[in-house]
Amino acid sequence: MYTEHIKEIEQVIVNYFDGIFLGDTDKLSSCFHENAHIYGDIKGVAYEKKVEQYIQGVKERQSPKELRETFKMEIIGIDIMGTIAMVKLHVPMLGYNYYDYLSLTKVNTDWKIVNKIFTHVA
Repeated sequence: MYTEHIKEIEQVIVNYFDGIFLGDTDKLSSCFHENAHIYGDIKGVAYEKKVEQYIQGVKERQSPKELRETFKMEIIGIDIMGTIAMVKLHVPMLGYNYYDYLSLTKVNTDWKIVNKIFTHVA
């Protein structure tokens, strides 16, 4: 059973990576629950947005692909318990060295990101 969940969650993360790397906001939006929030810090400055604000920011910036960056994003770990999961990611892009922690839950038949926290490590 968990093997099925891991494959489903990995597909959400592939879509998440594609969304932020390619600037594909439709694909990125599909990963998130509509009430998700994003919290973190960028070089020590607090960051907090609702998911729709976050998606809009991705839409308005140049994507890493447009900037000819090399794709280096990776899944570090997935922890699943029932219908909840935590995913740790390394997301180097746009001159930052981000680490993301994503909380997911199964909504009806789909896994959705319900919370994202992140930091930039120098």
